[in-house]
Amino acid sequence: MGMADYKGKGNIQETSFGYTLSVVGGKWKMLILYLLAENQPVRFNEMKRKLEPITYKMLSSQLKELEADGMVRRKEYPQIPPKVEYSLTPKAETLLPVLEQLCEWGEKNRNN
Repeated sequence: MGMADYKGKGNIQETSFGYTLSVVGGKWKMLILYLLAENQPVRFNEMKRKLEPITYKMLSSQLKELEADGMVRRKEYPQIPPKVEYSLTPKAETLLPVLEQLCEWGEKNRNN
């Protein structure tokens, strides 16, 4: 498998890599996963502060997509004011070694 499984046939979005990008691609999703990996659980407003300049609307939509893809768990506490916490699912935790490799790559190449 891997990059060799494509070999120029069909739609690249239908490959395993295409699926991965559909789940974690975009400007914010990897940052959200990284933030949760470093300090879970995280409340919405705390996440918003740490991800400036993300908007409330964008953060909300990205979290909903990550939740729908089985990457983020949302836990709501029935209290006033309402409290909602987000954490990684076991599926998302399988991605952590890849995130670590991306961090290492960034460390090695940031100043080159």
